[in-house]
Amino acid sequence: MLRVLVTRPEPGASRTMSLLRDRGFEPVLLPLTETVAMPVAADPLAAGAAAVAITSANGVRHAPKEVIAALAALPCHAVGKRTAEAARKAGFLSVSEGPGDAEALADSLAGDVPGKTIVYLCGRVRFPAFEQRLEAAGVPVQAVETYDTLAVDYPDEAVLARLSGEPADAVLLYSAKAAAALQALISRPTLQRLFEKTRFFALSARIAAALGDTAGERLRIAEQPDEETLLALLRARR
Repeated sequence: MLRVLVTRPEPGASRTMSLLRDRGFEPVLLPLTETVAMPVAADPLAAGAAAVAITSANGVRHAPKEVIAALAALPCHAVGKRTAEAARKAGFLSVSEGPGDAEALADSLAGDVPGKTIVYLCGRVRFPAFEQRLEAAGVPVQAVETYDTLAVDYPDEAVLARLSGEPADAVLLYSAKAAAALQALISRPTLQRLFEKTRFFALSARIAAALGDTAGERLRIAEQPDEETLLALLRARR
């Protein structure tokens, strides 16, 4: 049974581990990032805005209730299925599910709301392409940072304990910050042997790039930035 290291934090980690077990893998949890809520003022949010955009479920999970209440009546455009589910659960009344890619969502919104402000519920650490595409198309973006993503550091002993001292057959990477944190772990002399033959599976090319040249030919990138595609790639390399 292949041992697969899951590097994402909760709440997504438990779901991923369950999917892996169902498909005959042995998941090992080692979250390399954590998300924490940031303070947000609700007062100026809805004035003049045409819609809300969300490219990560954490954008609504960490948003204060008063912020959601101020925006809930606006059309909410989520990047994909999971984000749309989180938006509905948070209280948005009209949620549309996007193509699963932030840049494609930006292109779609640029045609739907030309010249009108989009409120973007997002993290402090994020890829800038979504905002850049909208602003280049003349669509103002009000970025509302509801959460921060922090790297989680582990002493060598903790990593060895999680893996029971045995190598990882595969690693799933869901964020660039987690990939960078993993690269730092692999560089430690005590831990190198655990990853000498490990295969690495990244959700996107941007995430893969954060791993540097650590993985070499043992790196695979999902063609679509969603978990089903990533897990299908893992199964294909079994």
